[in-house]
Amino acid sequence: MGQTLLAMFGLGMRSVDFSNVNTVWVSVLVETLYRLGLRTAVVCPGSRSAPLAVAFARHQQIEAIPVLDERSAAFFALGLARQSRRPTALVCTSGTAAAHFYPAVIESHESRVPLLVLTADRPPELRQCNAGQAIDQQKLYGSYVNGYYELAVPELDAGLLAYLRQTVVHAWERSLYPVAGPVHLNLPFREPLTPAPHPDAQAWGDTFDIEEDIEEFFAGIAPPIESSSLQVQPTGTAAPLPLADWHHWERGVLIAGVAQPPSPREYCAAIAHLSKTLGVPVLAEGLSPVRNYAALNPYLVSAYDRILRQPELSDKLKPDFVIRVGDMPTSRVLRQWLSQTQPRQWVIDPSDRNLDPTHGRTIHLRLTIEQLAMRLLPLPPPLPSPYLNLWCEAEAQTRQSLDQALAQPDLWFEGQVAWLLSQHLPPQTPIFISSSTPVRDVEWFWQPGDREIQPFFNRGANGIDGILSTALGIAHRHRSTVLLTGDLAFLHDTNGLLLRHHFTGHLTIVLINNNGGGIFENLPIAQFDPPFETFFATPQAIDFAQLCRTYDVAYERIESWVQFIQRIQVLPTTGIRVLEVPCDRKADAQWRKRLLGG
Repeated sequence: MGQTLLAMFGLGMRSVDFSNVNTVWVSVLVETLYRLGLRTAVVCPGSRSAPLAVAFARHQQIEAIPVLDERSAAFFALGLARQSRRPTALVCTSGTAAAHFYPAVIESHESRVPLLVLTADRPPELRQCNAGQAIDQQKLYGSYVNGYYELAVPELDAGLLAYLRQTVVHAWERSLYPVAGPVHLNLPFREPLTPAPHPDAQAWGDTFDIEEDIEEFFAGIAPPIESSSLQVQPTGTAAPLPLADWHHWERGVLIAGVAQPPSPREYCAAIAHLSKTLGVPVLAEGLSPVRNYAALNPYLVSAYDRILRQPELSDKLKPDFVIRVGDMPTSRVLRQWLSQTQPRQWVIDPSDRNLDPTHGRTIHLRLTIEQLAMRLLPLPPPLPSPYLNLWCEAEAQTRQSLDQALAQPDLWFEGQVAWLLSQHLPPQTPIFISSSTPVRDVEWFWQPGDREIQPFFNRGANGIDGILSTALGIAHRHRSTVLLTGDLAFLHDTNGLLLRHHFTGHLTIVLINNNGGGIFENLPIAQFDPPFETFFATPQAIDFAQLCRTYDVAYERIESWVQFIQRIQVLPTTGIRVLEVPCDRKADAQWRKRLLGG
């Protein structure tokens, strides 16, 4: 009976491995995760985590991807989870390996991306006694996880296996609801750490009835409702919808902030419906899909940052009320304008987060924009008001001025990269936009259009760590993808290129090389040199062609915008390539001041 039991489950791969106590434990854990919907595990090397690594590697329906560097692995897993909108398992050994996951765990929490972190650990008797590779891993990630579970040491006990199964089920649910984020499971293991056979475990397995015991054990485990469809207002926390007030007031603004919705077209259509129903402009952040579905929104405003830098005009545009969808836009000018004008503000978001860093007169409406659009009063759209016309006229003039300046044939300015990408990428291309200068150039210069480009980003904690690895995770087994990044963010994560042998798909890295931190050129500290150049700009003077040869990655230096357009209009389907765009950060800083008027 035991041999039949071992071969029964998993389409040729046993779901419960009775080789020894650890294999029983981890195979139950992995099979439970598979039945819940897990399809990818990112596994870092190590001894104490060997039972987990073997279990994931042997499961035929879960793709197990080995990654050497734990920080890179964690951001790669984050990218996979961003793309799939389901948790990715992330596995490491005991000791400081788990500490390298921390930045990605923080980003997962702040940007509400589901992640399941499995850290192997020493058993209790090998803690706090000078045993090797043993640190205090309990609640290692503090308040940045949705849940923490210190699991029991594996035993051959049916009751404990049921406890393990249900704990894993609960951990999976906590990574998705009520707000997606990371969950940490700490798993202590005693030796043997290999799948070496042990008579006690094999004999214990023979005691189970195949038809009744094992199948019944896993019965009822199924993927929960998709998080995108679970949009319920928390009881007692939702404010009534002020639809009558919105219809009555004339000077309103709808802000489409940073967002990566599950259904971009439906999301943009809902925003357009609200905008047209109320007769208000839509100030669309570059990291919102709204700019890439421009035909849906007749009142779209993309140049609001430059418009609001004009004191007389920004004063005329002072709103009575603001409706914001998504996270606050990147623009410092817009934030200051909201702080100074202090309009009544409503934030549309189904989560439990406080999403107003301006601390204004803000009410959070805990529902989605799609739900709100369905509840609008069936009134005919109002005629465009003088206030709306003022916004639309300012947008038309400012957008035309920006586009004409960026189209100068002799101009070589790094802001043109984002501008050209918005016009020439293949439709529906996923693009990961690095923090620091690239996200700001996208906000300032990304031209509205109807190419349905899919923006991705790590704007939870706004760091530059893990940029390349996250982009590879988004591109893995997905559409050909583009990464827009600067040289420092790229160098900060070059270990991500070690993923190239396990990466399936294509990533084009548009690398803006201005030999340092260009964002600091726009800050007051740039006037103080020394120590500005050495301690803030931090130029690295790297030969990226040589770096790419080291990793066997395709490389090309961009010498003209015609060449650049040719390289991005049609993307390869496999591999990784780098398109280096050399720039002068000091000259670019001056160009930004001229173009933006500040």
